[in-house]
Amino acid sequence: MAKFLEYQGKNWLRKAGLPIPDGQVAYTAEQARDIARQFGKPVAVKGQVQAGGRGKAGIVKLVDTPDLAEQAATQILSTQVRGMPVRAVLVEEKLSIKKEYYCSIVVNGARDARTPLLMFSPEGGMDIESVPEDQIYRLNLDPIFGLQQYQAIDLCVRAGIDRQDLDKFTTFLTKLAAVYRQYDCQTLEINPLVVTEQEDIVCADCKMEIDNSAVSRHPEFGIKIARDFPGEITELDEIGWSIEETDARGTGFLMNMGFDEVSPGYIGYHPIGGGSAMMGLDALNHVGLKPANYADTSGNPVGSKIYRVAKCVLSQPNIDGYLLGGFMMANQEQWHHAHALVKVLCEMLPEKKPGLPCVLLLCGNKEEESLAILRKGLAELMTPDGPGRRIEIYGKEHVTDTLFIGQRLLELSKAYHLEKVQGKENG
Repeated sequence: MAKFLEYQGKNWLRKAGLPIPDGQVAYTAEQARDIARQFGKPVAVKGQVQAGGRGKAGIVKLVDTPDLAEQAATQILSTQVRGMPVRAVLVEEKLSIKKEYYCSIVVNGARDARTPLLMFSPEGGMDIESVPEDQIYRLNLDPIFGLQQYQAIDLCVRAGIDRQDLDKFTTFLTKLAAVYRQYDCQTLEINPLVVTEQEDIVCADCKMEIDNSAVSRHPEFGIKIARDFPGEITELDEIGWSIEETDARGTGFLMNMGFDEVSPGYIGYHPIGGGSAMMGLDALNHVGLKPANYADTSGNPVGSKIYRVAKCVLSQPNIDGYLLGGFMMANQEQWHHAHALVKVLCEMLPEKKPGLPCVLLLCGNKEEESLAILRKGLAELMTPDGPGRRIEIYGKEHVTDTLFIGQRLLELSKAYHLEKVQGKENG
């Protein structure tokens, strides 16, 4: 799912006519102070990161003065939440809260439903996970007609909403359901949904996630990559997306896996298919090596697409090896992989990564021809003193032997890493 930060989601709620607090985003502590000064009243300073539990993580602070807002922002902007740095804060008016509610719409993937699911609770806030089941009221929404007014009224009555408040709650819920559909959301969560002392309903927080498949219908969102990421989008992620976006012939998937470009033991990882991917990870885990990235070239892609993926994988700085993990008897014609690997290794190894360990496991349709292409095309590199001296090529005899493949990579990568260290010392 394409995910928005809180301030981004709130901007889209505001454009759709839903009530949000007045606020502005700041990227420095000084900006946070200036925004708080503009408000001239107490504010909330809220770290912007795609992770739940921000309140418990200490990156949501209520302050009374601009100087305190600057101090809070300084602390928050130096924080990481689940490994993700906080690069911005939302400074918004402090609400006078009378009561907090919980409201969300998600996809109900149950076999007998497969429809949007509205969940509403009179017990909102940080500890929503601990709210008893009987205090969370659910309603499957019609995917065509959405939430009807009478359904919203019935849900609110079951949740114990006072009669005099039914109109504003049902109006809010029906509008929220319409926004969910309008923006092609997979998740739209408001927690807390606040009733202020002035009896106004306000979306105090917002979690919005858009269906990846619908991103092309919403150029206004400015989403670069319609794909899920565990953290910030990297340059490798953007390049990988461009490969898949511009060439639909087979799969050419590529994304970052948290590679820090400093620690040893990272391997450029290039599996062929989902089953191969799991077995290749098993090979690396067996011996304590780590994948720098995830990739996939399956579904019989053309050689040019495989070449682009492989070159991206090999271009990552400070990797200690490269694994082409064909841990499955693929029915695609493997000579496309063979031709692509010959071209990219002949380009990359001599000048940019001489001696880099490359373990190539390739089997399946046209296996013998493909292995012959690899051995012949890489022969000049694979001489004892050549830039491809640590290339090893395997076929179906090791298709399930993850421990062997992992051990070969480990032994080769240790020698390569030592060579790099000695080279730096001598240089």
